[in-house]
Amino acid sequence: MNQAEISLAESILSAVGGAENIQSIAHCMTRLRLTLRDESALQSDQLRSIPGVLGVVEQAGEYQIVLGPGLVTRVATHLSKLSGKTSTPVAEEHQARRHNSAKQLVRKIANIFIPLIPAIIAGGIIMGLTNVLIHSFPSLKEGSTVIPLLQAMSKVIFAYLSVFVGINTAKEFGGTPALGGIAGGLFILPDIENIQLFGEALVPGRGGLIGVLLAAWFIVWLEKSIRPFVPKSIDIIVTPTVAVLITGFSTYIALQPISGFLSEALTGGIQTLLNQGGLFAGAILSGFFLPLVMLGLHQGLIPIHMELLNATGIDPLQPILAMAGAGQVGAVFAVYLKTRNTTLRNVIKGALPVGILGIGEPLIYGVTLPLGRPFITACLGAAVGGAFQAVFKVASVGISVSGLPLTLLIKPDQIVLYLIGIVISYAAGFFFTYFFGFKEDMAKPFSSNSPASNKGVPLQ
Repeated sequence: MNQAEISLAESILSAVGGAENIQSIAHCMTRLRLTLRDESALQSDQLRSIPGVLGVVEQAGEYQIVLGPGLVTRVATHLSKLSGKTSTPVAEEHQARRHNSAKQLVRKIANIFIPLIPAIIAGGIIMGLTNVLIHSFPSLKEGSTVIPLLQAMSKVIFAYLSVFVGINTAKEFGGTPALGGIAGGLFILPDIENIQLFGEALVPGRGGLIGVLLAAWFIVWLEKSIRPFVPKSIDIIVTPTVAVLITGFSTYIALQPISGFLSEALTGGIQTLLNQGGLFAGAILSGFFLPLVMLGLHQGLIPIHMELLNATGIDPLQPILAMAGAGQVGAVFAVYLKTRNTTLRNVIKGALPVGILGIGEPLIYGVTLPLGRPFITACLGAAVGGAFQAVFKVASVGISVSGLPLTLLIKPDQIVLYLIGIVISYAAGFFFTYFFGFKEDMAKPFSSNSPASNKGVPLQ
């Protein structure tokens, strides 16, 4: 950590009432989450005025401090040292909404996939770079080990993703991680293609991550159901063995066919929606994606992206949804040019670079959502870009963060189209916001050292 990051952590600690006032520390991709023993000790205005703090929202006794990706992890680590509390990585979904079963399910799915995001992004970026090298230097494909090595590195996470998802699913539902990994491995084991059931050969990978989630949850349920009836002295032998046997037969007889049907219906439905809906489908999907990010529901789409890639080799949904971030970038550019508010301009300068690179939460919670109308005009700008991507059927070949980094994973013959779509979203978000979305009086809360005066706004 550099001195500025250490100073930021110490300033936050002072503003929240000191180390003894912190009950728990957690962090997600962009926000530091603190639970305090005595909320009256919190100096709210002081906290919001700290340079580097892009926003503060309080809900149900938890204070979420928007810092941005990378920085939040380092600040949380140092704050843990100062306070003696362990910082726990968590999903983006806010605890206050756990009573809602649908949102609770999305939160659990997010908890399963969020720890895998760095590996998925790394694999995707390496895959994209490899594609660029192949198309830029065709001679590398012949007689060179560079391309095969890069392809091997990029494929690891995707080849064994079912195992990783199975492990995390078991963790999330309170089971043994290794058993969850076995449940996931049942779906991708190459050996099963030599086995026939009911006159048909089993297909490795059929059912995708939907099946893995079902099987991993099932083996956790079995483990918990079997254990009470097994003597403790032989539990380590009997419980996992019986759980794996039952899960294995259930997977190949029922869970894989069922999940295969669901997977095919899901991917087919999305393809039909985009093919038939075209411009309107793209506009609606991209226009409503920022609200999904705000509510923390966007992480639940990761399995859908993976199913599209597994079934068709391409993902036409991700370029459309990526326009949401681009529309917001354009909107924030407009605010930056129009406002004379120094605090607001500084917040934008801190959050805009990561927004361009596909991380939109700092801009949402630090700029557009507190201002109000620019959030709506950002969505309108996103809708225009999303319509363009849908009309031209732009697709990615892997998963990455949105914005400019996704360019590396766009089909090589569509990269220019994708970049045109980004520029269109930038321009549309800028236009709607500059002429209809922002007035200087909206920035008044920022003048009172409250760059995120959005207390009570739902968080991810």
